[in-house]
Amino acid sequence: MNTECDAVVIGAGPNGLSAAIALRQAGLSVLLIEAKDTIGGGLRSAELTLPGYIHDVCSAIHPLAAGSPFFNTLPLAQHGLEYIYPEVLAAHPFDDGSAAVLRKSLDETAEGLGADARAYKDLLAPLVKSWPGLAADVLGPLHYPKHPLDLAAFGLNALRPASSLAGKFATREARGLWAGMTAHSIQPLTNLATSAIGLVLMAAGHLHGWPLPRGGSKEIANALASYFLSLGGKIQTGVHIRVMRDIPSAKAVLFDLSPKQILEIAGDHFSPVYKWQLSRYRYGMGVFKIDWALSGPIPFTSAEARKAGTIHLGNTFEEIAAGEKLAAGGGHPGRPFVLLAQQSLFDSSRVPEGKQTAWAYCHVPNGSETDMTAAIESQVERFAPGFKDLILAKHTMNTREVQAYNPNYIGGDINGGIIDIGQLFTRPVLRSSPYRTSAKGIYICSASTPPGGGVHGMCGYYAARQTLKDVFNINISL
Repeated sequence: MNTECDAVVIGAGPNGLSAAIALRQAGLSVLLIEAKDTIGGGLRSAELTLPGYIHDVCSAIHPLAAGSPFFNTLPLAQHGLEYIYPEVLAAHPFDDGSAAVLRKSLDETAEGLGADARAYKDLLAPLVKSWPGLAADVLGPLHYPKHPLDLAAFGLNALRPASSLAGKFATREARGLWAGMTAHSIQPLTNLATSAIGLVLMAAGHLHGWPLPRGGSKEIANALASYFLSLGGKIQTGVHIRVMRDIPSAKAVLFDLSPKQILEIAGDHFSPVYKWQLSRYRYGMGVFKIDWALSGPIPFTSAEARKAGTIHLGNTFEEIAAGEKLAAGGGHPGRPFVLLAQQSLFDSSRVPEGKQTAWAYCHVPNGSETDMTAAIESQVERFAPGFKDLILAKHTMNTREVQAYNPNYIGGDINGGIIDIGQLFTRPVLRSSPYRTSAKGIYICSASTPPGGGVHGMCGYYAARQTLKDVFNINISL
């Protein structure tokens, strides 16, 4: 660990990998250090249940990766990354066996919403049209945008609570689909700005689909690492950084870590005000996760759900909103909103012949150790009678175990901190640049900076761009 280089990146999740790549592309010597024995952060895959069954440990379906302005500049396909695109991106089943669905075609999605077809098109069509030029503005820090009118139009809807924007829809189908999309915000649907994540996920789906990587989410991390190494970058795994003196000499250090961890490592280097600001950073709800090895496909009553990569289980908007509010307030819903993925339906490389896997989680209070297995399995059984009979083995993770897997997930918060209106523009603190700390040469590149959680690498890219400008007088842009 006595290697000297221009920049050191701590943490090899998607943002740490992206920061390291951007720095190396600019000609710097870069060392990427990871505490675990394998890279990836939220992009790891493993045999969690039975031999031969490959499960995604955290992230599973990747609309933001497929549409990432930074990832799309990289030759990741040449480094082994292959996406698989389910025909039905996401399905939202109801108790009567019907389902609302998100398809890549905006028109086909709208047609499936009946009386709300026009309302859906009015909401999504302008965003889908403007998104290719708008993505880098939205998926970045607060700044003067390249497309101010398009960004203003997006913001008028995005900053509204999901519960408010749901008023545009009259049908159970459109309102339910909207609830499932916006519940990815991991906060009560009455909170300001909860519409943003729903709009982004739907627009990304219509433009890029909701794909899964062949072989598991680890293949995104492996492709990023392979490309970084091909540029001459260096990676060291199994190295746990506890204090700043553990880090090799470098002109710049970038942390793909949460504020809590950064304070433990580098707090003595920060100003009292900055330390106080970081200590006030807030984390949101956690997740309880289950992976199953199954003897066959999940028998959803809805035919569309049986063809979808992602399933949102929660029935009506009102039921989902009530459950998310309860979990945010410290309760545990009896019928939680469940996000489920069935990757092996589309990627047979993950399972023995004739078998299947499934991946699911629900939201719980931060730090909860309540076992939600029965509640989640009952919710799946509700929409897929006979599901429980297919279970061969299961693996569960409560919030404590989620944090042990990835220390960035404080209390099980996989978003790296709540993205409510109070932290939307001040993530992790209110500064001219969210990636700078108060210490010269120390930067933050994790999901605790804009634009927040998700596998897109944009936090890492923007942090690298700031570092290059400040420390090395190098300007880069997408």
